[in-house]
Amino acid sequence: MAESVRHLAWFRDEIKIWGIMKPIRIVLADDHNLVRSGLKSLLSGMPGVEVVAEATNGKEAVALASSANPDVVLMDIGMKELNGIEAAAIIARDQPSVRVIILSMHDTQDFVSQALKAGAVGYVLKDAAPLELEFALQAVTNGETYLSPRVSRQVIQSYIRPPDAQAGLEALTSRQKEILKAIATGRTTKQIAYDLGLSIKTIETHRAQIMERLDIHDVAGLVRFSIRIGLISAND
Repeated sequence: MAESVRHLAWFRDEIKIWGIMKPIRIVLADDHNLVRSGLKSLLSGMPGVEVVAEATNGKEAVALASSANPDVVLMDIGMKELNGIEAAAIIARDQPSVRVIILSMHDTQDFVSQALKAGAVGYVLKDAAPLELEFALQAVTNGETYLSPRVSRQVIQSYIRPPDAQAGLEALTSRQKEILKAIATGRTTKQIAYDLGLSIKTIETHRAQIMERLDIHDVAGLVRFSIRIGLISAND
């Protein structure tokens, strides 16, 4: 990563010297005015980058992806009207030449996978250094995919998880996955019942079915399984 960033800085400086950089046209979408203003200021200070329009929600971002002729739509996930993932899917379908980068505070593999499946080609965390964002812009406009290193590791790990573990998880209902996560993070049956608004007997029934379907018959085993598949982290 460090070598790539150094290469970008060198390449950027060389292009500035020769004056041949074609501006990267950006639509910036975020429903927080202060965040959007700060991002616009940051992007405007980058050589060869031009913010051509701003959107306050996903619906506006989709419209501007068509009317503003951008190279890149840079947008948050949590927006009104349409969220960033929903907007990315529409843009990828209707404006395939426009590259979408998700800028998000969420670093979980689930969010990243959803964004990539929707058609985003970049996923940058909001705590990234400014130079990383610049590198991401250059990468996606060159036809590449860019993921922040922290989320990139999670995506790679998802491909090397044991297939039997994934099959076991798929055997559970969404409610059972929720209960499994609660069990693995140390919640008692009574606490889980209260949190979910269910009876203790219902939680006990789900717990027995989870153990049967996973062929794991103790809490310690459920915790290890949950860590292995990424349902919880070792620090939870």
